[in-house]
Amino acid sequence: MGLYDRASKIIITIDKALASEPDTLLKAKALQSLGDVFLQVGEIEQAESAFKTSLSIAEKFQSRETIADIYLSLGNTARLKKDNSSALEWYRKAIKQSLLPSLKLQAQVNSLSLLIQEKSWTEAGNLIPQIEQDFKQSSPSRTTIYSKINFALSLMKLGNKTSYNSPSLIGDRLATAIQEAKKLGDKRSESYGLGTLGNLYEKSQRWEEATTLTEKALSIAQSINADDLAYQWQWQLGRLLKVQNKNEEAIAAYRQSVNTLQSIRRDLLATNPEIQFEFRESVEPVYRQLVDLLLQPSTNQEKETSPENLLQAREAIESLQLAELENFFREICLVAKQPIDRVVDNSSLATAIVYPIILPNRIEIILKLPQQPLRRYTTYISQEDVENTLTELRRDLTLPYTLTDVKSLSNQTYNWLLQPLEKDLQQNQIKTLVFVLDGSLRNIPMAVLYDGQQYLVQKYSIAIAPGLQLIDPKPLQRENFRAIAGGLSEARLGFPPLQFVKNEVAEVQNLTAGIAILDRDFTESNLNNELTEVPFPIVHLATHGSFSSKAEDTYIVAWDKQIPVKDFDRLLRSREPGKNKTALELLVLSACQTAVGDKQAALGLAGIAVRSGARSVLASLWDIADESTAMLMGQFYRELANTNITKAEALRNAQLNLLQNPEYEHPSYWAPYVLVGNWL
Repeated sequence: MGLYDRASKIIITIDKALASEPDTLLKAKALQSLGDVFLQVGEIEQAESAFKTSLSIAEKFQSRETIADIYLSLGNTARLKKDNSSALEWYRKAIKQSLLPSLKLQAQVNSLSLLIQEKSWTEAGNLIPQIEQDFKQSSPSRTTIYSKINFALSLMKLGNKTSYNSPSLIGDRLATAIQEAKKLGDKRSESYGLGTLGNLYEKSQRWEEATTLTEKALSIAQSINADDLAYQWQWQLGRLLKVQNKNEEAIAAYRQSVNTLQSIRRDLLATNPEIQFEFRESVEPVYRQLVDLLLQPSTNQEKETSPENLLQAREAIESLQLAELENFFREICLVAKQPIDRVVDNSSLATAIVYPIILPNRIEIILKLPQQPLRRYTTYISQEDVENTLTELRRDLTLPYTLTDVKSLSNQTYNWLLQPLEKDLQQNQIKTLVFVLDGSLRNIPMAVLYDGQQYLVQKYSIAIAPGLQLIDPKPLQRENFRAIAGGLSEARLGFPPLQFVKNEVAEVQNLTAGIAILDRDFTESNLNNELTEVPFPIVHLATHGSFSSKAEDTYIVAWDKQIPVKDFDRLLRSREPGKNKTALELLVLSACQTAVGDKQAALGLAGIAVRSGARSVLASLWDIADESTAMLMGQFYRELANTNITKAEALRNAQLNLLQNPEYEHPSYWAPYVLVGNWL
């Protein structure tokens, strides 16, 4: 049972217990606990609601400490929502309300961290002396020791902005916290303090002292099975060894950190009350820095990266992508799959897998050709330049009159990703390219990459794999070529009408001998009934939707409500093969789009692809409310009915058909459609 499901049971239990309870302080605290559970499963809005209900009860009884504690929880919740101004206000209220020094210090230290993040240097400088004074009046406890260490971490981020950033003064504060932890016999706090002091020495380039402290912190963390601390010190040790040019030892430390992360990722999904895990800051860099090391020659004389390191680098990126999905859903994603390499090696189709990896100073491309070992190619370009180019390209792809700019930017991207491999692809007569994309590349349809003469889709069939494994990869069974086609053509829930959806749904129904659920009938309940009662292998939904890096912002729109990805996931899982013996072969989501301005938005699409149980997902990266969508989808199903071609080939032919129409030659019409998962 996943974390979300376990937490949901806890929530139901608490709800039942509280339903008949009168308003008491005990009930207020129980509601606060309920809010904590909501936070653990990423349900931030429900957490905030629980905390506010708890607050309204606590205020009736004028319990200052309970109220202050809830203020602190509301501040932490607002911070998770990226509402920093509200977070600061809640923290200020907690500071003013609390009589308990430990709680007041938590709120003060959290405020300081946020002020530094906001670069409010004057306010931060004014708060520091108050915190110093309150520490003098506090009694040693794990809470206050952690507050002291977190205070030191904030001071380390100040740079030269105030006079409080002296490494010696920060070191003294940390030494005091470590001594207090020793007196209390609190090994966890001692490890946290020693590791943070090691980090201070790392920033001061005192490598030997930093290494000694980090090793001691790691030893203590491992002795008490504090793996959430251990992985950080293993990572820190890897960085220290790398800067001392001890690459083999550094790789070993990084591997240990990744292995530890793998073993505790379930626990990292929950909000840690002592250390806030920011995925982009505290998890992702471990994997990327390991890959960076693995893809460097181990000696100056060695020109080629070893096959073992190539495999491990690819596996590290795969682990990162899985960790991203688990962070997205806030629960473990376990699905029985088949390794993608085996599919390529055992297939008679000429298919290659391309793994681009974005690193700070270069793009590494790992290529898998049928029956051959991995090959590696390197393009030296800064990550900033890559991100800027991809952002411009993604914007221009959706705008009219930008064809020249699109071709120029997509040619740049082609030269980074495909030009180095082109000769090998041609020599091996490759017909289909499967991409395992990294970072912002996921928001760009690979079909649009341009070699100066042709788009990539004019040369290859293209698919996207969300990882190194596929869900039961088999060709589409044409003898049961039937679909449920649903959608919205009318304006609903604040979304504009999609005037060609009726044509699209009617054509899909006609071409697949399926059934249609349109507009008022396109409700969550009706969709659920059809999915569970009739074993259709294809589900086609033409409706508004959004793919985002946040699960709460990833949804599809039905007549009666927005269906969040977690509910949509359960909806589709209700018709798993174990229940009605028919797999979901293909899920089509037309008229959906990736969230504007979200560099990781396509993570939502990957999440749907992995968790829906569908062998393949065809989706649009942006919304084209035009007749062209109905035309492309109709052609796709006509092609798909041909038993001699793959899904990837069917999509390619449909895109080429649209591209050849002068009215629709701009990539905004034909490029947004991507096939994720099984391309067979």
